[in-house]
Formats: sequence, C-alpha cells, structure tokens
Amino acid sequence: MRIRIVDAFTDRPFAGNPAGVLLLDDAFPANDWLQNVAMEVNHAETAFTHRLPTGGEADWALRWFTPVAEVAMCGHATLATAHVLHTTGAHEGPVRFATRSGVLIATPAGDGSITLDFPTAPLTPVEVPQGVAGALGAEPLAAFDTGANVGDLLVELADEKTVLGLAPDHKALGTYSTRGVIATARAEDPSLGYDFVSRCFFPNVGIDEDPVTGSAHTALAPHWSARLGRDDLTGLQASRRTGLVRTGLRGDRTLLTGRAVTVIEGDLHA
Repeated sequence: MRIRIVDAFTDRPFAGNPAGVLLLDDAFPANDWLQNVAMEVNHAETAFTHRLPTGGEADWALRWFTPVAEVAMCGHATLATAHVLHTTGAHEGPVRFATRSGVLIATPAGDGSITLDFPTAPLTPVEVPQGVAGALGAEPLAAFDTGANVGDLLVELADEKTVLGLAPDHKALGTYSTRGVIATARAEDPSLGYDFVSRCFFPNVGIDEDPVTGSAHTALAPHWSARLGRDDLTGLQASRRTGLVRTGLRGDRTLLTGRAVTVIEGDLHA
C-alpha cells in the first residue's frame, strides 16, 4: 500500500510536524501490525484511516500511533490525513473522522489551509507539582490539568524567552501527567504574527519534544483566549522545526487551522 510522510502545520517541507499517513483498503489490521508500522516510520505519529459505509455519522475511521503507543487524539496527523485525502482525490470537501475522541471534522479552504474541529480541553487549575520546576528548568506561574483527551500538565511560564530556553529533564517530566508537559508563555512581540508560544514534551509516549502539537492547542486556545480576551489567536510552537497553529475558541469546540506538505510518498511492503 502507499505510505506518505506529510509535514503538518507548515507550508514548506522540513518544518512543522511530520506524520506518516496510510489509507487502508479495509478495516484496521491487528494492533501489533499498526504499532510496528508506526515504530518503523518513527515519527511523532502515524495515522491509519479507512473509508466507512455511506450514511453514517463519519466518512473515515482514523487511529493514531506514536512509535510506542496508540493515542486518543492527535491534531497534526489528522491534518496530514485530511491533506492526503484531498490532494489524492480520495475525498472532497469536509471529511468526518470517527476516532477515540469522537467525530472530528476537517474542512479544506480555497487557500490550501485545513481547519480541524476538535473538542476543547477542559482546563482545571492545579497546584504546581513539587519537583516540576526542577525537571522543567523554570518556575511555572500556574499549572492546569488538561483532561483525558489531551492528558498533559499545562504550565504557564514567565515569558517567551524562558520557554525558548528550556532544556528539561525529559524522563523526570514523565511523572507529572499521562502524556507529558506543555510549557507556554505570552508572545513577546505579537507583531511577529503570533500571540503565544509553546513547547511540548511527551516522554510517556516516546516523544521527548513534539515539533507541533494540534491537540495541545485545544488546551492552549482556552487558556490564552481567557487571558488575551480574543477567541481567535495564533500560536507558535517553538520547537527546532517550528510551526504555526491558528486557533478559534468556539465554546466546547476548538478550531485548529494550518497547512500541510507531502514530502515523501512510497510503497509499504510489510
């Protein structure tokens, strides 16, 4: 079958977050095969999707695997999958994905961008866990639980410079949440085209630092919309590859908008 590597939340190759994408002919194969493919691809996520019968609540079934585990929700691999469906002609117009996080909708725009409709993460303020400052390398101003779908500890730091300079103990960060830690701060200069910055560390699913994380922005959007007083924002995920995510808070749903580029296409023989 055909396998593609797609860079998501970017308009150029070798930036954003790479994801493997496989369009399956039929139902999902055995879990161990899916996990082995994801391990072989060795990107933050590999997405597997197959068409569903017409007339249902969704058009395609979708699952996501890191090199070591299946995850409940992934934004960049959903964007990458929608990009492949549209650029190959496998699907036209909005596509509804049946996932472990419910039905997620991806809508293409005329400018080449794609908007994802995801559940907004429920943010619960928590005490900053003892030891997290040492593991992260900076003292958080506040901390939040992001709920079951995201599974991270969200911490707000003093400023953008602090976020950019983090050199955390990844193994130690794994003790504070199901997946990992999102570190964020307000943008120093919004005239540069973004309102907040973030970095995401997910040691519990085999990803020390994720390049650009759509699911994290379902928590970042309500956090920063409340602080900045606007529902529509742009986040810069300041990994080495970097990427921009436009967010639109719509109550219990968050819109995530970005672009994607297919970088590699080939045949999977296993």
